[in-house]
Amino acid sequence: MSKTPIAADVVIVGGGLMGASAAFFLRQRGKSVVLLERGLVGQQASGVNFGNVRRQGRFLPQLPLAHRARDIWGRLPSLIGEDAEFLPTGHVRVVHTEAQLASIEKYAADAKGWGLDLEIIGPAQLRKRFPFFGPDLVGGSYSPTDGHANPRLAAPAFGRAAGRLGAQVIENCEVLAVEKDGADFRVSAKDGTVVHAPAALICSGAWGGAMSAAFDEPVPIRPNGPTMAVTEPVPYGIVPVVGVSSPVDHEVVYFRQVKRGNIVFGGGRRNPAHLDGRRAQVTPQFTLAQLHELRRVAPALGKLHVLRTWSGVEGYMADDIPIMGPSARASGLYYAFGFCGHGFQLGPGVGDVMAELIATGSTTTPIEPFHIRRFAAAPAKAAAALA
Repeated sequence: MSKTPIAADVVIVGGGLMGASAAFFLRQRGKSVVLLERGLVGQQASGVNFGNVRRQGRFLPQLPLAHRARDIWGRLPSLIGEDAEFLPTGHVRVVHTEAQLASIEKYAADAKGWGLDLEIIGPAQLRKRFPFFGPDLVGGSYSPTDGHANPRLAAPAFGRAAGRLGAQVIENCEVLAVEKDGADFRVSAKDGTVVHAPAALICSGAWGGAMSAAFDEPVPIRPNGPTMAVTEPVPYGIVPVVGVSSPVDHEVVYFRQVKRGNIVFGGGRRNPAHLDGRRAQVTPQFTLAQLHELRRVAPALGKLHVLRTWSGVEGYMADDIPIMGPSARASGLYYAFGFCGHGFQLGPGVGDVMAELIATGSTTTPIEPFHIRRFAAAPAKAAAALA
């Protein structure tokens, strides 16, 4: 059924944390906004991830964006009226080998030039400060002002805040086509919704590749699902977020304890994910492998019962770097997708930067390394990677 077309300054496709926060910051800049979300705001990758608000371990040129995002996380209550359970608990990355210790020491030295101060901790001091750690660890790096938040709360909170500022947030609205219609974009949805706007922002996660390909900008993106679980509650005693740094995939696990006492954990191998079905199912063997690694890091966790496992659909780029910035082919078209399982912390910063870019034509935070043009030199190769 057709509806009266809606006109706006900006139409956003995808109501995850990036899209919802972009809608909020665009309204702060006085732009009229329509946000279209196929399901519910925050229902996909933004709501099923680990909730890590960490900066260390990132691609170094991504740190300015991460710093901007961290500043926003700290201001959520005054900014949007909710805190999304953000807690600056600290974040510690631990290692099993001397070689990996040398690797995080080098990262700490390099990151200092990008404005991130990390403390390297040896094995004895590590267990003294964090007595839950096991004897196999040889050290770690500590970022005191990072932490965690509740992914189920963050995107919906930004969506509500955007709505209070006047953005039209339309849920259960599946977009069928994004087309350039003269000077404007025409976005058509399955329910008959049509939006016309001179600027369009694609924040559709793992589905973003299909939308960029429609503008002759194919990218090598694949869907995968995180392996996530939560344990029964126990007395609160693990304050920082903990992650393992390792070149071995199955050793890379992470965990955090919420104030209610439950341990949330993830990492290890990723699950197959299906774009058509919008689902990713946990592979039981992956959870069992996580539990083995968690016992190595924190032996007491091996005694806990797992209450629930889950996954979701995330988009992973071949180079592990997201797509963010203007289209290389269509004026007024912008992208922010493919955050490779580490976009939650960045989310509010991405929304703020994209709003700045759309409203002013430039950004004060550098995002050039994330431009989609990095795949333009070999479009056939990028398309082949999608097959």
